[in-house]
Amino acid sequence: MDTSNPDLAATVDSVIRSRKTVRAFKPDPVSRAQVLEIIDVARTAPSTFNTQPWGLHVLTGEPRRRLGEAIVNAHFSNTVDYYGAIPKDAPAEVLARQDDFGRRYYAALGIDRSDLPARSRQTARNFVFFDAPVGLIVTIDSRLTKHSWLDCGLFLQNIIIAAEARGLATIAQVSFVRYQATIVDVLRLQPNESVVCGVSLGFPDHESSLNRLDMPREPVDRFTRWQGFDE
Repeated sequence: MDTSNPDLAATVDSVIRSRKTVRAFKPDPVSRAQVLEIIDVARTAPSTFNTQPWGLHVLTGEPRRRLGEAIVNAHFSNTVDYYGAIPKDAPAEVLARQDDFGRRYYAALGIDRSDLPARSRQTARNFVFFDAPVGLIVTIDSRLTKHSWLDCGLFLQNIIIAAEARGLATIAQVSFVRYQATIVDVLRLQPNESVVCGVSLGFPDHESSLNRLDMPREPVDRFTRWQGFDE
């Protein structure tokens, strides 16, 4: 029996496909009610044995500013060990996509990739949440395994999609992980509470060239192996 709902599928597909990473936001405020609605949807994410291993710190106004200022100071002091989200011995195709991203990103900003001070200043924009009115810090207990980290990713994806459906934009920012100690100090994280990423949340500035970046995706046949299906 066919129980499909083409209208619903088209709506969901449209939300997922239209979502883009945003690095320039309007100053328009986002209300507590709007953010709460998004989180209330996101919490329905599946998790291993229903463990729901995620934590979330939701910041706006002065608390958001205070955290951003502390991390920016730590960033420019250059006293924190380097953290590479992608290991140097990653598969060649992964490193190639990372390099392609860098070329497109800095070209959109008009920054030469050899200009390290300019790149550092742009990186610092992450830590003020690209001036988005709401900043999120996603956390997990450091004692948990990669399976729980996967669960946390499902929760994060729900936040991203629920925000998009409401006309809000996001960017998930792994760069915050490098400043775990600073975030612990400012937000008074619990023992074993580890930073997964930050998220900027707000209304997108459609005039920004950064928000018009169109990052390519591999076609399905490049990463799938099919068995037992008719051609």
